[in-house]
Amino acid sequence: HVQLVESGGCSVQAGGSLRLSCTVSGYASSRYCMGWFRRAPGKEREGVASIDNDGSSSYADSVKGRFTISEDNAKNTLYLQMNSLKPEDTAMYYCALSPRRKIVALRPSEFTDWGQGTQVTVS
Repeated sequence: HVQLVESGGCSVQAGGSLRLSCTVSGYASSRYCMGWFRRAPGKEREGVASIDNDGSSSYADSVKGRFTISEDNAKNTLYLQMNSLKPEDTAMYYCALSPRRKIVALRPSEFTDWGQGTQVTVS
């Protein structure tokens, strides 16, 4: 039974920084990819960043240069460092796991397991 638990979301002023974390448990294989998605009120879920099994990463254009995805395999934890936050970054942020070795496109259908989300509010 795979569990993904996000943390680190809170309210922050524009221009500030946050680091989100996602701990993964119950996944038997060491070969998987991870991603961060977000959903703002009234909008569809949007891919933010992903990291492949080989450590390569990709980002949505809206966050390139501001957000960094990383992982600590020893701690089974995924991170999203968010800098220069903007009000339009306000959303519920979700981490997700994909059994693929490489993410073809940053879309929800690539991922099979999801966390409950953590709220980020930028004002």
